[in-house]
Amino acid sequence: MAMPAAQNSLLYSRVETVLSGEITDGLLKVGDQLPTEDALIARFKVSRITVRRAIRNLVNRGLVEIRRGKGTFVAAPKITQELTELSGFVEDMHAVGRKATARVISKEIVTADATVASALALTLGERVVRIRRVRLADGVPLSFDETYLGLEIGRKIIGNNLKVEPIFTLLERQYGVPLIEAEYKLDAVAADSEVARALRVKQNSPIFRIERTTYSTNGRPVDYEKLYYRSDLIRFVTRLARKPTR
Repeated sequence: MAMPAAQNSLLYSRVETVLSGEITDGLLKVGDQLPTEDALIARFKVSRITVRRAIRNLVNRGLVEIRRGKGTFVAAPKITQELTELSGFVEDMHAVGRKATARVISKEIVTADATVASALALTLGERVVRIRRVRLADGVPLSFDETYLGLEIGRKIIGNNLKVEPIFTLLERQYGVPLIEAEYKLDAVAADSEVARALRVKQNSPIFRIERTTYSTNGRPVDYEKLYYRSDLIRFVTRLARKPTR
């Protein structure tokens, strides 16, 4: 006999509520693996369909994540980053109590394409330094950064240990380049194979892309970046003031 819809709803809701409560109370911590489907079926005395629906709801709420071939694990809560002032990745992570680290993929001299040349006020084809890094929060890949710098300052920057030295800090404190403001462009894109591999997500997964051009005094562009963020781990917020009406 088919179970009435209302009763089935109550069953998966109960499973979801109990598990989410255990996550909230710290009985299940970030990174912990949830019991198997069979164990949950035995514990709650419900069907496999009920357990799967409860788990799906927890995934949709961002409380757990399914790792193929491994199981279901308690997910880290989303990081909320405010877009209200110019700051670097390390500063952003420290502000929310996360440990920031970096993995350098490449440091090389390339020719500026039209986009990079325009952003840095250079001539098309002029040589620039490109730095590609994976930025991690508490050991979890959060952002894939592609940074372009003019050749002179870029050569100085890549002589440092970029695993531990933030570029913003190097520019300001070591090389005397004040950073005044930045232009942000944010959109949603599908992760290509390289970015997906770096961020440990599926290819074509939805991610955030930020194009950021940072300026020094007199409106001089210093660096241009493409920042790819995992949309399942971070949200961006800002606060807007309404222009007074006449």
